[in-house]
Amino acid sequence: MSMKLSIDKQADALYLRLDDSLIVESEEVSPGVMLDYNESNEVVGVEMLNLSKRSSSLNLSALQFETVQAFPAKACPQFRSGREFRICRSD
Repeated sequence: MSMKLSIDKQADALYLRLDDSLIVESEEVSPGVMLDYNESNEVVGVEMLNLSKRSSSLNLSALQFETVQAFPAKACPQFRSGREFRICRSD
């Protein structure tokens, strides 16, 4: 299965599913933001509730996809992370 993004305008929610593995646990990591985990404790789903309250300029009818490159952490100082690599825009 490839990644799947679902937007439910009535529920004012977004769900990103990364693969079709069995979800064994979910965790609310921030108000209205849930992560779904598989048996290997990998994140396989992300749900965001109350989309319309998160951004005043959000357009649920139009999506733009962008592919970005991962850079070594020190090459992207404007982003802070404890990880070895960061995703940062190359524009």
